[in-house]
Order: sequence, then C-alpha cells, then structure tokens
Amino acid sequence: MTRICSRSVSPRIQWQLEQQGVHPLLARIYAGRGIVLRSELDYEFSSLLSPARLTHAAEAAVLLANCIAGQQKILIVADYDCDGATACALGVRALRAFGANVDYLVPNRFTYGYGLSPDIVELAATKKPKLIVTVDNGIASVDGVARARQLGIATLITDHHLPGDELPAADCIVNPNLPGCSFPSKHLAGVGVIFYVMLALRAELRERHWFSMQSEPRLAALLDLVALGTIADVVRLDHNNRVLVSQGLKRIRQGQLTPGLRAIFRAAGRDPAQASGNDLGFMIGPRVNAAGRLADMSLGIECLLTDDEGRALNIAQRLDALNRERREIESGMQEQALFQIARAAPDLDENAAAAVSLFDADWHQGVVGIVAARIKERLHRPVFAFARGGDGEIKGSGRSIAGLHLRDALDLLSKRAPGLLLRFGGHAMAAGVTIRESDFACFRELFAAVVDELLSPADRTRTLETDGGLEAAYLSIATARLLEAEVWGQGFPAPLFQDEFVVESQRILKDKHLKLRLRKGTQCLDAIQFNFDQAPGNTVRAAYRLAINDYNGVQTPQLLIEHLASRAG
Repeated sequence: MTRICSRSVSPRIQWQLEQQGVHPLLARIYAGRGIVLRSELDYEFSSLLSPARLTHAAEAAVLLANCIAGQQKILIVADYDCDGATACALGVRALRAFGANVDYLVPNRFTYGYGLSPDIVELAATKKPKLIVTVDNGIASVDGVARARQLGIATLITDHHLPGDELPAADCIVNPNLPGCSFPSKHLAGVGVIFYVMLALRAELRERHWFSMQSEPRLAALLDLVALGTIADVVRLDHNNRVLVSQGLKRIRQGQLTPGLRAIFRAAGRDPAQASGNDLGFMIGPRVNAAGRLADMSLGIECLLTDDEGRALNIAQRLDALNRERREIESGMQEQALFQIARAAPDLDENAAAAVSLFDADWHQGVVGIVAARIKERLHRPVFAFARGGDGEIKGSGRSIAGLHLRDALDLLSKRAPGLLLRFGGHAMAAGVTIRESDFACFRELFAAVVDELLSPADRTRTLETDGGLEAAYLSIATARLLEAEVWGQGFPAPLFQDEFVVESQRILKDKHLKLRLRKGTQCLDAIQFNFDQAPGNTVRAAYRLAINDYNGVQTPQLLIEHLASRAG
C-alpha cells in the first residue's frame, strides 16, 4: 500500500525565500525541505565547515606530516565500494601531491571480508609501511589494529560508520560519529572524512613551511571524487555535504575532472557538462562499484588514479562490461528472491512479516546488497539477502526503510541472541552481517521479531511525500534543467510532484516498462513508469519527477512516474 501526501510548506517562508531572490518554484520546494534562509543554499567552498572542528583531524595531520617529512611509507587500506574507492584515490592523490611515499591496498571482499582484519594487516605488513591509514573502514577493527601494534605499525583510522562498544586502540581515529565529537556534520561519507584530513594536513604542512620547498596542491581539484563518493554512498545531504557535492559537480560540469572519471562518463554515454547527482548515483557510481562486486576494487581505484587518458578509457570500458554482467546476475537473483517470497507469503501485504530475510546457496556475494535494495523498494520492508561466504558462514547485506535504524536493530538482536551474529556493522539504512549458514532460519525469525517491535505501524506503509502539483507553465525543459542544476540526494530529496492526468495512450516496453502519453488540460506529455505493476485506466493520479528525454538529439520534457493510481469514474 502506498500513501501519497504533500509536504507542508509555510507560505511565509516561501515568500521570504522569493524575496531573497530564490526562484518561485524552488522557493516552494526548498521551504518544504526546511530551508528558511537563502544563506542555507550558499554552496561556495568558503561555506564548508572548518577541518579544525573535526575531532582528532589535527592529530591525524601531525601523524601524516611526520611520515612525509621522514619519507616513511604510508599505506592506505580501503573499503571495496565506491565511497572506499574514491576515498582511496583521493588519499593517494593528495598525499603524493604533498610529497608522501604512499601506496594502497584494497581487500578482496571474497577472500578477506570487510575492514582492517588481522589477515589484512599481515598482508599490509609485506609492504613495510610505517603507518596504515584506513579509509571508509576501521572503526570496528579492534583485532586488526591490535595486530598492527604488535608488528610495530602505527594506525590512523578514518571512517564514518557508527562505532561499536569498543574502539580500536589506534594511534588516531577521525570519525564524526565518535562519542564526544562535536563536528556539526555527522553525515560525512568516508571520502568526505579523508578529504577533511587532507585539509588538516595541508594546514599542518603550512605551519611547517613545507610549501617553501614545493608548490602547494589545490585540494579543490579532488572535489569531483568527493561528490561521487558522497552521492554513491547515499549519506544524508546536510548543508556541508551539499557544499561538497555542489562544488564537485561544478568542477565536473566545467570539465575539471580526473581522467578516470571522464572516461567512466564516456563509457556510460553521459556528458560531464550536463552532470547531475542522479548521474553520479545511478550511472557512474554503479560502474565503479561493479569492480568491487564482481572482481577487484583495485581496478576501480586505478581508473580514478591514472592520469593516462588511454589507460583510463580502457579501464572504464572494463568497468562498464562488469556492470553489465552485474545487472544480469542481479536480474536472476531478484527473480529467485521474488519466487522465495511468493512461495512463503503469496498474499504479502501491509499485514505481512515486518522484515524479510533471503538466502540462496548459489547467490553471488557481491550482488546481495543490490538485491536487498530492490526487494526493499518493492515490499517496503527491511530486507537482508545472504550469500555463502565459506567455512559454513553466510554473509548478508541489509537495507532498511524510514523508521528503522538497521545497525541498532542488529545490535539489539546480538544482545538478545549472543553468538548468533558473528560480525555486523553499518548505518541506519544499510548494514552487513555474518552468521552461520545453519543459523539462517533462527536469524530470519528473530530479526523479523526485533523489527516488528521497533517499527511503528505507520512506518510500514510506504509514504510518498510530494511537492504538490506542478503548474502547466512549469511542465517544460527549462524547468527540468532548473531542477537538475540543484543538489538533491538522501535527506534532501529531488522534487516529486503529483497531478491528475488523462491517459491518451499507453504501451508496454520490453515486457516491463509502461510508456504513456498523458494530458493535463491542453498540454500533452510523454511519461514512463519503469517496472510497472498494472496498466492504468483512463484517468490517473500520478506521482512523478520532471526530466528530459533526449532521443536522436531532440530533447522533450518527460515525466518519470514513481506511482500511478487509476481514478474512479
């Protein structure tokens, strides 16, 4: 069941924003997202929060500066998703620009799993680093940090995941979610955290007059990577993150992007000059992620590190091929997942189980997260999908819905069933867990019970918040371009409108997409609903986004249908 409602908008605040020079339509949209002052839409680089406010960033800078001054080796250990890849590439590029002796290591997820484990430390030790720097991981790596200490290797943890009950005994930890950290933006992605550490490092090197001997690097040149990792990791776009993304998109649109990122845009058939957050999240990010899901994320990192245009394009084409393979695997797994669900609960509706857990012995470990996300969208339930991980263990990736903090739910489950969860971690909306294969049925039952307790009845109904109707004059390419130029994302959603239309015509594309010709008053528009459930009647109420359809060089406005309901009569 889906409920559609309009966001509450204060006419006074909308009027205030208009008086401050905000476009009338944007004023309405922004007022609905809690924006009160035009200054909250100031995305200049100078609006960024100071790195001095991020707890331990200054100490991290001293650690790194000492290594650079002594030409001691620094090794970055990265996570294997797009956030981890961009964080690693940014760290390597910045440190090399500062004159550091730096290398990187990204664990193969199928061999080593997640985080700075003791095994990864042993592998890292073969490269003889003085300092290990984690990016987008490490906050739960108690044993790995302890092993590094035994081997005489210093550790700097940079992460954004929520800490557990015990922190690793690292030489320094930088994480905006550390207890006691007063940094106002708690939603930095992993790439955002390492970017802030590099800003602090530059300040430290300035104090040491380091740049009297060499030119000072412009860290703003790395904002394309920050924007990509931030959008791809679906972190909340608070004001600080919107500044980072806006500045990164600005550079991308101006053609000031790394060769690898330019090559991925080309492989995806997208024009960087027209780049949007949607492109980063749904076109570019998945191609980088494909390396970590199906092969080795070092392929994605190398693409973002190389300055050779030819090599970048070659790697980007390989990433594109991996992404096509990933889509094929995902499609098959999703069909199997839906079959499991239909067999277990053929009449699934809003009264069904509070959560869904799925497992198949033949599923691909690198793709279960996407399958969990797809099933979550379809059922509006928290979902875990599991694949075999070896040694009798299965590894699950989970996705949640508004109203349920997924990591907190796992934490509660671990306390109620000690020993059931071998490892777990993550965010409010996404998390990972490892259990024994023999315990899957127990996990499925207990996880559903925990979610049933934590999730309110209201949150079990899918709610689409819209920005109301869109006047006929705004159903245009100009409006679509106006909206695309803004920064939207998690916690600051792209505009969604609702209106009634007359259905002039409809047809099915590729057996799963619904192509429509809709009329509102005297205006007719093309519309498309991907993966539709049922064909509509003659009159519909639609929740939609305004987009541009570019076909054979001809651009027309198009409605992307999020929800469609036939109107009685």
